[in-house]
Amino acid sequence: MEKLKEKLALITPYLNEKQKRIVYAAEANQIGRGGKALICSLTHMSRPTLNQGVKDLFSDIHASHPERVRKKGAGRKTQAARQPGLKEALESLVEPTTSGDPQSALRWTVKSCRTLSQELKTKNFNVGKTTVANLLTELGYSLQSNQKGLEGENHPDRNAQFEFINRRALSYQNLNLPVISVDTKKKENIGNFKNSGQEYRPKKDARKVNGHDFAEEKASPYGIYDIAKNEGFVNVGTNYDTSRFAVNSIQHWWELIGKEHYPHAKNILITADGGGSNGYRRKQWKVELQRFANESGLAISVCHFPPGTSKWNKIEHKLFSQISLNWKGIPLVDYETLVQLIGATKNTKGLTVKCRLDTTEYQKGIKITEEELNAINMKKFKFHCEWNYVIKPNKT
Repeated sequence: MEKLKEKLALITPYLNEKQKRIVYAAEANQIGRGGKALICSLTHMSRPTLNQGVKDLFSDIHASHPERVRKKGAGRKTQAARQPGLKEALESLVEPTTSGDPQSALRWTVKSCRTLSQELKTKNFNVGKTTVANLLTELGYSLQSNQKGLEGENHPDRNAQFEFINRRALSYQNLNLPVISVDTKKKENIGNFKNSGQEYRPKKDARKVNGHDFAEEKASPYGIYDIAKNEGFVNVGTNYDTSRFAVNSIQHWWELIGKEHYPHAKNILITADGGGSNGYRRKQWKVELQRFANESGLAISVCHFPPGTSKWNKIEHKLFSQISLNWKGIPLVDYETLVQLIGATKNTKGLTVKCRLDTTEYQKGIKITEEELNAINMKKFKFHCEWNYVIKPNKT
């Protein structure tokens, strides 16, 4: 009897419910008279369960489904089966604007599993938060964050403008002429404020930053990205992001870097967003470009991206994203820190970045006169002349 007890103790951990019933029943059958009582005594299995094992042993009821532990339909019924309409009621709470009552209390609240469970109880359904979570999974729901992607109605000539920009850029690059992508990065708080991202530090020694992001000083980094040379230049403004600031930033790039790289260039191509300080509707943008053209002697060709396509601008993913990666988790405590972090930005594809601080006071709301507009020596292209144009130096 001790050997049998030891044998069963050794193999039992490897058996599922059905297998235990059958193995114990087989042992009881081999013992003969009194076998069932002995097995029940040794294994503490109930007599009805052992009797079921005997039936399983001599039955082919599971022949077509040898992996099944219980008979089909056995076991406790699910909450959805015991409470008809539960799934439908739950789904109406999750999506009240489409499939349920728009006046539902949950229309304007956070729909956690606990909240959904409490709301279901008001509809005479008794379920806990765990059951709600399981039902949501069955219904195909999961936790989702907002995903950026909607850009409004696509312009009918969106793709044609992309192709136009590409042809212009390639033609300039083939002639070794500068092609730059420009834009203003989002304004950054200057001070001991939280900066998104994480950095390696000793355990339990996270940086302590201010609890509120009320900054008295802000920075406006205006970027110029040389597409052919994979080089970036950032002019960090300390006040307003105006069209004069944008053109001054481009002019600083030309004087400090561009002129050296392209000593024989008489033309330059700028690709820019359709809005912001370098937007195609900005009168001051064109007036300032005319000033830059006159002072540099360059013919400045400009191609704007169609509305809602700013993320296609090269500078966004070639320069600005790399800057954000470089300073992640590091508070921009002062302008010097910001300039140093931008200037240290590199990547495995050879990106280099130069940065300068621009403390010039730029004035907002400057009115452009008709005389200034008439003085712009601008040639517009036939294809979307509002997006594509060349500003040449005025003859003196």
